[in-house]
Amino acid sequence: MSPRTNDDEAGERRAGGPPRDETGTPAAPARSTPLPPPADDTAPNPLGRPGRAGRIVGWAALVALAMTGGALALGTDPAPASVSVPAAADAVDPGVLGGKNLDASISALQAHLRAQPKDSGGWATLGLAYVEQAHTNGDPSRYPQAEKALARSLATAPDNDQALAGRAALAAARHDFKGALTYADRALRQNPYSERALSSRIDALVELGRYAEASKAAGTADARRPGVPVFTRYAYVHELRGDVSTARRVLEQALSVATSPGDTAYVAAQLGQLAWNQGDYRSARGYYTRALTADDGYLPALEGRARVQAASGDRSAAIKGMETVVSRYPLPGPLVELGELYEARGAAGDRARAHRQYALVDAWIALARANGVDADLDTALAAADHGDRAAALRAARAEWARRHTVHTADALAWALHTAGRDAEALPYARRATATGYRNAAFLYHRGTIELAAGHRAAGRSSLASALRLNPGFSPLGAARARAQLRGER
Repeated sequence: MSPRTNDDEAGERRAGGPPRDETGTPAAPARSTPLPPPADDTAPNPLGRPGRAGRIVGWAALVALAMTGGALALGTDPAPASVSVPAAADAVDPGVLGGKNLDASISALQAHLRAQPKDSGGWATLGLAYVEQAHTNGDPSRYPQAEKALARSLATAPDNDQALAGRAALAAARHDFKGALTYADRALRQNPYSERALSSRIDALVELGRYAEASKAAGTADARRPGVPVFTRYAYVHELRGDVSTARRVLEQALSVATSPGDTAYVAAQLGQLAWNQGDYRSARGYYTRALTADDGYLPALEGRARVQAASGDRSAAIKGMETVVSRYPLPGPLVELGELYEARGAAGDRARAHRQYALVDAWIALARANGVDADLDTALAAADHGDRAAALRAARAEWARRHTVHTADALAWALHTAGRDAEALPYARRATATGYRNAAFLYHRGTIELAAGHRAAGRSSLASALRLNPGFSPLGAARARAQLRGER
């Protein structure tokens, strides 16, 4: 099934923000409606959802470079920076850093920094713009450029909170969540109201599986910098505990206060994802439509709509939509989803088409690793179903050694299962579902493992729960779940 992970989701969440902005300019954000108090939950797991995406230029070249180890040579050195980008870009958020004109904003920043090379804020903003560009284009070759720009900012103004928060965002983008937490804490010591640092701190704690702390961090961020970025993170913390009603209420609140097309698209797409996770396709489609009305090129909404179309039986529209997504945002999740849609269709040439998508996953992973990204979770999920199962298990074990989240527990369980080690897999499958997080793929994995381990009643119950929750959760997994239930009668 498609390896859409919490890391994919995390890339989609964006930072949020204080009585002063990150340049020190007074600001007075007020809460519109009090959020429910964060619960002190101690359960295990993982965000998100990608930001505004743009067409990736030269993807074939990137893939070729990844395969030959030359990825780092791609792209220009960050020419110093510029212009109508907000002076201290308040976060790598939807609608921030120029939105659809991100490339132009980067060019303007570079021109500005050629003229003003000691502008530490400009360098920090450029570094964050590169991080955002990597997110939006699915192009990790931008991360070394971001690192250079942020280092230049810190060399010019040591310990400035903008650059430290930028380092936190970069570390999180590379899946170095311990590093992200360290930099976020350093930034917050300089500026307790840094919206970006507050948001990155929540993300890091979630991605490390420290959910009780993430919940408290979300409450702190809401008190200091209420707004769309914090609300969406707050909602995700609740969703991970199975509190879907609170997550929906907070996201609806965020949507009600969203003013820019970017924020509207961002929050509406997250509401669509939440509805999709519950199998509520009608609501999901409505939210994705609202997101695309605000921004007709918003790729998370296009991706989500394609999943809804597939689950609703409109496979041709789903394939067309997912082809659009991967042509512009070739990340592992959409690539595998498209490959599985081809396999499910089964027309002439579809198996070869599917295998080409899976090969691109391997190329993206090679490119990501060449640019400092920990891609073990992506490797584990994609390889377990569509690649080298021994490599999947090695990657899953490596990721579990770094962080204990529900997503890493699920990945390790599934990798162990595909390696034929179901007794060892079962505790991890149970841990993946222990927080109450409502995820049909996790239930499918658990049920499959339970059956293989000889727990027939439990396995049937888990598979049935997966299909009740979201009957079209995966192009291939849902059909396999039904087949297993039929075989158990």
